[in-house]
Amino acid sequence: MNEKKQAELDQSSNSEHAVVAIVGRPNVGKSALFNRLTRSNTALVEDLAGTTRDRIYRAFEWRGQVLRLVDTGGLVEGYTDDPFAELIHGGVDMVLTEADVILFVVDGRSGLNPADAIIAERLRARDKSIILVMNKAEASDQQVLAAEFYSLGLGDPVGISALHGRGIGTLLDIIVNEVNLSSQDASIDNDFQDKTELIRASIVGRPNVGKSSLTNAILGENRVIVSDIPGTTRDAIDTRFDFEGTSVLLVDTAGIRKRGKVDRGVERHSVQRAESAMARADVVILLLDYKELLTSQDTHIAGYVNENFKGLVIGVNKWDLAEDRSSRSELVKSIDYRYRFLPWAPVMFISAKTGEGIQELLELVITAYHVRRRRITTGELNRVVRQAMTTHSPPMVGTKRLKVMYATQAEIEPPTFVFFVNDPELVHFSYQRYLENQIRENFDYTGTAIRLVFRKRSEDRFATNQE
Repeated sequence: MNEKKQAELDQSSNSEHAVVAIVGRPNVGKSALFNRLTRSNTALVEDLAGTTRDRIYRAFEWRGQVLRLVDTGGLVEGYTDDPFAELIHGGVDMVLTEADVILFVVDGRSGLNPADAIIAERLRARDKSIILVMNKAEASDQQVLAAEFYSLGLGDPVGISALHGRGIGTLLDIIVNEVNLSSQDASIDNDFQDKTELIRASIVGRPNVGKSSLTNAILGENRVIVSDIPGTTRDAIDTRFDFEGTSVLLVDTAGIRKRGKVDRGVERHSVQRAESAMARADVVILLLDYKELLTSQDTHIAGYVNENFKGLVIGVNKWDLAEDRSSRSELVKSIDYRYRFLPWAPVMFISAKTGEGIQELLELVITAYHVRRRRITTGELNRVVRQAMTTHSPPMVGTKRLKVMYATQAEIEPPTFVFFVNDPELVHFSYQRYLENQIRENFDYTGTAIRLVFRKRSEDRFATNQE
């Protein structure tokens, strides 16, 4: 499925489509099945129990029907030393409540486990449509593998291999047959009419700065796991919500550490996933910890945002713990100094715990998004550029001086301005910064990076399109 079609599916109304939940004990292949059904690598797949902790939602289509698939954390029954077990169970319970169909995944290779029987009993009490999925069934003796799973009382196991794709088509047909299709007669094209624009906002930051807490505070529900243990969130969790008439896709990401301090495996995947979330965001919320401001890792993250020309809002979390709020102005000065390469990024002091400042933070995100889409006419732009060059002429480089024939805005998201000059090599970085500042002052590009490109006059492709 192409990216455009997937975006349409993900943006569609959640209430219109049946929810299919994947549950089971750890390491039976739930995330591998999620990735196979959605034809993606959204869920982390690792040969390690407990990799998936949060619920992950993604829309997919089969035979004209759109379904919402949910991957859940592994259910650990009985005694466990996993500090997240209780939180995972609570999250799974929420999914089971909203699910229309439950895919109960068991491991056909290792056979029936006592925990499978406990989970099966728990699921039967839900009075939901349950499909028993026997994963890792690559062997030819399916009847032998399936025999012991009949004791669960959930009917015939559907043998599949999520890794190799075996039996997936059959499983999908069974899922669709279990769904009440009468409510989904409309075509997919009709499902996506009259949709509002979608703002993609990613929450990033070091581990344990409160990213998941902020997500939960914004959404008003316990959508992602919150704990005091660094590294709790491993996946990027996409959630759509409406804010003052605007649709926002919020992405809560794993905490980012310096690459030299990132372990192989799951942690490495988490960093990659967080960077990917930033790459596809319109606006990034960089979350700082009031108690531990201005670390080198925060600067690293901010630099990534700047280099990729994203919108940026800085949120200082845990402000409810501040004993002396008069220090706010000094803290802002410290942040401005550390991020002096980002003078355009607004700062908001918030508390995910109490809700303070969250309304204002979201307003800044919305503003930054619209600023990124602002288009300046060539006439207005050149008026500002000419005034800027009159006020402060470019420096001489040897015997030559930079000359700007004219400038034009070539793109939005990010705002990109092309300057046609006599020689791009005459553009000193300090003068480029000066021109950028003049554009910002005149057109208010607060909250977003902008890009300046310098080309020789001979490369002019816009000469006949001046306004």
